[in-house]
Amino acid sequence: MTGRWRWPWRALREAGILGMNERNFSYIKAENPRRLFPLVDDKAKTKQLAAKAGIAFPELYGLISSDAEVRTFQKIIEGKQKFVVKPAHGSGGNGILVIRSVRNGRYFRANGTFLDELGMEHHLSNILSGMYSLGGRPDQVLIERCVEFDPIFDEVTFQGVPDIRTIVYRGYPVAAMVRLPTRRSDGKANLHQGAVGAGIDLKTGRTTHAIMAGQPVTHHPDTGHVLAGIQIPGWRNLLTLAAHCWDVVPLGYLGVDIVLDRDYGPLVLELNARPGLAIQMANRRGLRPALARVQALPRVPTTAEQRAAFAMGEGELPVAAVAEAEDARSTSG
Repeated sequence: MTGRWRWPWRALREAGILGMNERNFSYIKAENPRRLFPLVDDKAKTKQLAAKAGIAFPELYGLISSDAEVRTFQKIIEGKQKFVVKPAHGSGGNGILVIRSVRNGRYFRANGTFLDELGMEHHLSNILSGMYSLGGRPDQVLIERCVEFDPIFDEVTFQGVPDIRTIVYRGYPVAAMVRLPTRRSDGKANLHQGAVGAGIDLKTGRTTHAIMAGQPVTHHPDTGHVLAGIQIPGWRNLLTLAAHCWDVVPLGYLGVDIVLDRDYGPLVLELNARPGLAIQMANRRGLRPALARVQALPRVPTTAEQRAAFAMGEGELPVAAVAEAEDARSTSG
């Protein structure tokens, strides 16, 4: 179900909506050092950093860096029926292939379409040439484990894998939504391609409002199930994981995409130095008040657990961290 919904310009300001220009200059430019961008723009580097920090990602089966290495593809996927092919520097889900089965030299996607061996080689070469990369630069191919999503999403997704996008500001989660694939999005969890975005209450981990193509929806367009009221399992742990990503890549304004795997629990899918603003529409709440609340906090040592607890509304300040800072000041004085 959809309906026409537009906020008047004045109401946008009153609701604390963060605009693109303000996001770009006051947050991305001001808070995200450009030297750190390669750590999130290159998914292979992100995986390496995460592994050192003990952060779980979907298992990497193999990496292809040149046309000469395309011949190793068969060896990488040997004995595997399901896997994901993606560009290391891709964005917006472009170039990603989710293979659900391999039969007679054909690679089948969830929608029933397939690539033969020549078609797969052509796709790998396109990725390497930079067809899907940021700036069109030569790229690498990642082949990784195909996530089996948590059954909590069975009735509100179509073919693809849902993910949870969290905006983390200075290490504190400030907004979250679950992105649900649809037929229109071709099974991809990307809002600009037609996926559903359902806002999540940070305190409870329960979905609230939802949007699709910029308009409010109450039911998934393909399954017909209600989108509000879905309880995200292990919510505190998921928020803590998102907050911990800032410890690894200290970008002040960071997007963290997490998938809930049926067997392995929460896995970080990727990090984003330029997360979009549709999360505000999905939550019907602007980012500016939440960002200002974090800005007002003293710069004191905190843990990811403390920052997640703060995001869930458990105290106005991370008490343990403040006490630690006070003790340090008293000692130095």
